[in-house]
Amino acid sequence: MARTLHSFVNSFSNRLEPPLRTHLKNVYGCLTLSAVSAAAGAYAHLFTQIQAGLLSTLGGIGLLIALGTTPDNGKNQKLRLGYLLGFAFLSGLGLGPLLEIVIAIDPSIIVTSLVGTALVFVSFTISSLFAPRGQWLYLGGTLISFSNITVLLLLANIFLRSVLIYQIQLYLGLFLMCGFIVFDTQLIVEKFHMGSKDFIAHSLELFIDFYRVFRYLVEILTIKEQNNRKRKE
Repeated sequence: MARTLHSFVNSFSNRLEPPLRTHLKNVYGCLTLSAVSAAAGAYAHLFTQIQAGLLSTLGGIGLLIALGTTPDNGKNQKLRLGYLLGFAFLSGLGLGPLLEIVIAIDPSIIVTSLVGTALVFVSFTISSLFAPRGQWLYLGGTLISFSNITVLLLLANIFLRSVLIYQIQLYLGLFLMCGFIVFDTQLIVEKFHMGSKDFIAHSLELFIDFYRVFRYLVEILTIKEQNNRKRKE
């Protein structure tokens, strides 16, 4: 086992040149901080007086715009990191109402979803990094097209209120996020080779993927648990 792991690490290191490895370490370091910040936001909603609402939503949009409009000049990394972590915190805060419902049904769903998200993210990230350079970039157009279909299903279901359409939208969204993990990972590598060293912006792309995979899994597992209880009754 140790020999296999050592061989895997060596092949991984040989595939990525040192500057790219350093950049990816920074990207995934920021992603980890963002995930912790999001968890803190969810905790704040569940166990403190800080509640998700319109102000938190507007605040998250504002921080996202601030991050996007503040160029990386090498001197404002702390400021831009603050924008990123603030956005992640408010994103986690926005998950609070959903998590309240899930906890009332079965708290273990949250743990299962988190573990599942981590496994999905790590698996698709590794497969993307080991794939030939740029192989999955062609997925961009397809993913955007199916994302538009998901949005149309969401809008249509506001009026139709169909459980079937809602479930299709969830599974399609989860499938798309897996594709975006692969696509965004290779896109980050390509951006680096083109001279973009903005690891904070790159980590934002992956954080959104991670966040949405987690949310989709929570909703899917919650529906399954509710259906199982109905059958038992």
